[in-house]
Amino acid sequence: MTDYQPGCSYCPPSVRACKVGEQDERGPGWCPTKVDPEGLDQGRARYDDPFLAKVALESGKIEAEGYCKWTRVEEICVFCKRMGFTRVGIATCIGFIEQSNTLGQILESHGFEVVSACCKAGSVPKEEMGIQDDQKIRPGTYEPMCNPISQAELLNRAGCEFNIVMALCVGHDSLFFKHAEGLCTTLVAKDRVLGHNPAMALYMADSYYSKVWGPYRPDKTPKKPGAGKRKDTA
Repeated sequence: MTDYQPGCSYCPPSVRACKVGEQDERGPGWCPTKVDPEGLDQGRARYDDPFLAKVALESGKIEAEGYCKWTRVEEICVFCKRMGFTRVGIATCIGFIEQSNTLGQILESHGFEVVSACCKAGSVPKEEMGIQDDQKIRPGTYEPMCNPISQAELLNRAGCEFNIVMALCVGHDSLFFKHAEGLCTTLVAKDRVLGHNPAMALYMADSYYSKVWGPYRPDKTPKKPGAGKRKDTA
C-alpha cells in the first residue's frame, strides 16, 4: 500500500489533464501521475502479455468504431469475434432467465456456443449460509441462496472464454468475478428500484434520490480529497 492514493473522481472538469496528455504539467496534487507513478508503470508493463495487449487493442478499436452507434450487446458480439472466442458463458439472475434466453439466441445467431448458469443453481438453502428465517425475503418459505461461486465453476468447467453477467446481486457478482477464469463483462447491473439503471441514483442524487447520501454529506464546494494524507501540490 502506498502512502498516497489517487483521487481521480475529485478532478475538476476544467482540468482532466490526462485526457489531453498534460497530466505531468496540469494534474492536481492527487493525480496518479504524481502520487503513484510506480503503480501506473507496473500496470502498463502488464500489457506486454500478448493476450492482455490484444484485449486492450480490440477494446479501443471497438470504442471508436461503435461510438454512439452500437449497443452494448453489439459491442460484446464484435469483441468476442475479434478476440477469436467461440464459447461464451452467461451468469444470470434467475429473474433474468427470459432476457438471458434472448441474449443467448443473439449470441448463437453470431455463431457462438453459449453456456448459461443461473444464480440458484444447486438450490442450496439459505440456512446453510447462516441466514435466519426472519432474514429471508419471504419468511416461512423455502429460499435457495444465490450461488455465484458455483456459477463460476460451472462456466469454468464448460470452458467459457468470456462471461456475461446478467443482473447478479451486489456481492454475488463480486464472488463470480473473483472465481471466473474467463474474461467477464456486465450487461445488466441489478437495481430493482431503478429498473436496473443504477446510474440514475447518481444523476439524481441532489433531487429525487437524495436518500443515497450518508450522515457525512459534503458541502457543494469543490475541494481536493483528504488534504491531510494526499500530496497537495498543483
